[in-house]
This record gives sequence, structure tokens and C-alpha cells, in this order.
Amino acid sequence: MSKKSIKGGEFLIKETEANDIFIPEEFDEEQNMIAQSSQDFLDQEVYPVIDRIDAMEDGLMYGLISKAGELGLCGISVPEEYGGFGKNFVTSMLTAEKTGAGYSFAVALSAHTGIGTLPILYYGNEEQKQKYIPKLASGEWKGCYCLTEPGSGSDANSGKSKATLAEDGKNYILNGQKMWITNGGFAEVLTVFAKIDDDEDLSAFILEKDYAGITMNPEEKKMGIKGSSTRQIFFNDVKVPVENLLGERGEGFKIALNILNIGRAKLAGAALGASKAAISRSINFANNREQFGRSISKYGAIRYKLAEQAIRCFATESALYRLSQNIEDTIKQHEGEGMEKQQATLAGLREFAAECAILKVHGSETLDYVVDEGVQIYGGMGYSAEADMERAYRDARINRIFEGTNEINRMLTVDIILKRALQGELDLLGPAQKVADELMEIPDFDFDDSSEYATEKRFLSNFKKAVLLIAGAAAQKLTTSLAKEQEILMNIADISMETYIVESMILRVEKMKLLGKDYKHAEAMMKAYLYDSADRISKWGKDAINSFAEGDEQRAMLMGIKRFSKVDPFNVKEARQIIAEKLIEKNEYCF
Repeated sequence: MSKKSIKGGEFLIKETEANDIFIPEEFDEEQNMIAQSSQDFLDQEVYPVIDRIDAMEDGLMYGLISKAGELGLCGISVPEEYGGFGKNFVTSMLTAEKTGAGYSFAVALSAHTGIGTLPILYYGNEEQKQKYIPKLASGEWKGCYCLTEPGSGSDANSGKSKATLAEDGKNYILNGQKMWITNGGFAEVLTVFAKIDDDEDLSAFILEKDYAGITMNPEEKKMGIKGSSTRQIFFNDVKVPVENLLGERGEGFKIALNILNIGRAKLAGAALGASKAAISRSINFANNREQFGRSISKYGAIRYKLAEQAIRCFATESALYRLSQNIEDTIKQHEGEGMEKQQATLAGLREFAAECAILKVHGSETLDYVVDEGVQIYGGMGYSAEADMERAYRDARINRIFEGTNEINRMLTVDIILKRALQGELDLLGPAQKVADELMEIPDFDFDDSSEYATEKRFLSNFKKAVLLIAGAAAQKLTTSLAKEQEILMNIADISMETYIVESMILRVEKMKLLGKDYKHAEAMMKAYLYDSADRISKWGKDAINSFAEGDEQRAMLMGIKRFSKVDPFNVKEARQIIAEKLIEKNEYCF
């Protein structure tokens, strides 16, 4: 590989060069054409019938996915031998972003192309893939994923559904109940998780909707994504051919976790697309709404909101495509070593599972911020179902619960990184000890300021030290009980997340500058985000330290977090004015 390889979690202890990351400004002509086709589909097929979608008009969503399949949107990342386009991970992420602005349709399409298709693509044997994948990739058949049960949500492996091998050895007899099944009302292909006999771990099965014994409750009534089919599904003595066992016996939990890694990253992409669309609507409304004799977009309070919406969106995007290319590079590396494509893809996603969790959290919380402020910009009309921001607000809320709650994903981020450190896969202990030693030394104010964005990179280096300081001390003091200290774990996760996002933004702006792109507004967004991050990191750091440290240790660590979260004064008002002026001039999200 021409780029320097980096492992998952290494962003905390290694510097990354701007030339080693991918930025959205580098999309090629084919990728831009696919993105435009996705946007055209929403404009022509989805938005004109959005109210009918939310009313769950019979057959409408099913037909839209069929049309998306005809256009190729259901098979972007499916290999050509199974009827797909075989595009890389970055391109599939771009498609997820563009279609992510499609409200309930985005949820249905994402569930079909992701959790509805990928378990079979990545874990199915050749016969299973030949039978199911071409029809899923074309949109002829729709897929769904049956994991959650009434008593097992975040604790997925505690599911009670059971499968028993029939006496003739030809079928498994499946019994159980699943809930919150997206696309459940119309999917022809169901990936169902259940335990065989008294196994500790789940197994996975491929079912078809016409198997006898499958019944459903009526469609769920939900706060948002009202057009998305969501049903409880019951399995009563369903005969499942033994050849429809997906993967190995007891491998279901692993399948579920690995598919969720993909889902987390793609959810961030969809949230990004929805954020951009909501920002554009906010700008358009602000430009057209007049109060006190002029457009509300001329007022500082509104400009702050528009600029901050854009800053957070730009932040998510910077990290998302950096991560997407890291995953793609790792996939290619594994393929070069002789690994089969689907296995290489899973390995790439496993490698960056912590970063996938980070992006899921940041992307969904960015969207929540954007639509919340969107409603505020719209004022009373934002609360009216006649305007489109009300739908965006309701539909956004599920994303902090989908694909593992944000709380679970925060703890997962830290858990993955610490486990890799303990297993010797990631050298965190040495750097953490170095940071602890540094607290006892006089600060070094002599640093190289000749490189691009040297000051910002110095602040970034200190943010990384803040993570290492707290994580190292907490792990040493609390040892095995740290896993139960969820508040501390979430503090560490939040600091890690901000660090990854800030680094991604710095590198993106630096690369834009290297490529000769217009970087003025991007630089303003990066500096404003970094400045605000420092205060957030300071708060989280102090909260964590005060939760487990005492006496001299506490005082030393608090001095350390003060040092590591210190940044130079910066005029964020002026930066946001620059950003808002550009948005208002273009009348859309334009970065």
C-alpha cells in the first residue's frame, strides 16, 4: 500500500500525515455520478410521495426499494459475480450518505442493503450466496434481520429463541419471538438468530417468509420513521432446512457483532446525509423568513445556529471518510495477503470497530443537534407537521438507539481499545506511563512550529495525552472494577471521540491546502471546533479524575488535565460569521 498503514485505536499514540488520509474533496467522477444518481432518486421518487410513505401506503415502500434495486442502489458493494457493482467501501459509504436524507425510505433501504443482505454475503456458503444474494442485490427480494427480542436488546446474546434439530436431521425446528424488525412486514428473506438446544451462543439461520409457522403482529406505531415497516415476528415450529444454517453453529453472536460494526459506520453516513439536507432547509428558511423588516439569516443568533450546524456536520464528515478509507486500505491489504474478499472486508471492519462506534455516536448526535436547531430556526413552523423539519426532528431520534445505543457504543469504544492494549496488540501502556511521568516534570515549551498547523497539532497531541493520562490511571487504580464504572468509561470515550474528530478535521484542512483547494471556511470550522473541544475535554477529564483519584494524585492529575486541555484564545464569533455568510450566500450546505 502506498499509504502508511495504521491499526484501529492507534490514532491515540501515532501521528497521521495529511497525505495518508482520504478526504471528500477527492471523490472521483464515478463516485460523484453515483452520488448524483442517489440524490436524483430521492428527488424524483421519494420526496414527492413522502407523506404517502409515512402513511404506510400498502406496497409503496416495497416498490421504492424495487426501483432502487433497478438503479443499482441495492448492490453497490455486492461483488459483480452476485449481481452487484462491486464498489469499494468509500463508494458504498457515499451512497449511504446520499440516500440517508430519505427519511423512512433511508431506513428501509439501509436495513435491506446492510443487515438484510450482508450476513449472507459475508458468512453464507457459496450455495447460499448464489441463491439469495443476486435477488437481494437487484431488489427483487427484500431482506430483514431478526435479532432483538422483548428481553434482549443491548444484551443480544441473551435471546430466548430456540432451534432444535428434527429427528430426521433435515430441518431445525425454530420457536421464538423477535421485535423491532425493520422491513419485517414485507421482507422475503429473514436472517434469524436463535440458540440451538442449550448452546450458550446464538446461531444464525436464513428463513424465507413463506415458511409455515411465521406470523406477525400489526405494524408498530412509532415516534418517527413512521413509513418504515417495524413488526414483531413470531416463529412457531418453523421448519428451517439444515442447509440454511448461516455460518457455523454457535457463530451467530459473532455474525451479529461484525454486521453491527458495518451498520454503525453506515448509520453515521446516513446521519451525515440527513444532517446536510436539514442544514440546507434551515438556511433556505432563514433566508426567506423575514422578521423586523429583514431576513432572519441576518441576525447573529441565527447565524450562530447555521454555522454550528455546519461545523458539526463537517466534523463528522471529516472523520467518516478518513475511517472509510482506512477500512478500505486494510481490506486491500488483507486481499493482497491472499484473504478472500468477504473475509478481508470483515477483518477490515473488525480492525476499526472502535472508530466505527465513535462515528456512530458522533454522527447520530450531530444529526440530533442539527434537527433540533432546525426546528428552532423554523420557530412555530418547525413544530408544525406542515413543514418538513418536524419530520426530520422525529425521524432523527432513533439513530441514538439503532445499532447499539450511544451509551453502549461509548463503552464499547473504550473496551475495544483497552482489551487490545492488554493483549499487546496496541501499545498504550508505554505512552500512558510516559504521560504520567510528564506530570512530574517542568512543561516543555520548546516545540517545532514550522510544520503546517503546528499549533493545532500541539493542542491535539495534548488531547491525546489527556486520554492516556485518565485511561492509564483509571485502569491501574480500578483494575478489573473499571468495567463497572460506566460514567468514567463514558468520560474516556468522549475525550477519545473528540480527539479523533479534531485530528480528522486538522488533517482534512491540511490536505485541502496541499491539494490547492479553497480551505478558508474549512479552516474556520476546524479551529472553532478545536477551541470548543478543549472545554469539553477539560470538563470530562475533571469529572473522571474526581471520580477515582484523591489527594496528591488527584491534584497532579487535575493540573495535568488543565495543561492538556489548554488552547490559545480564538475568536469563534468571527469564525462562525465567516461560515454563516458562505452558507447564506449559497442558500445550502456547501462544504
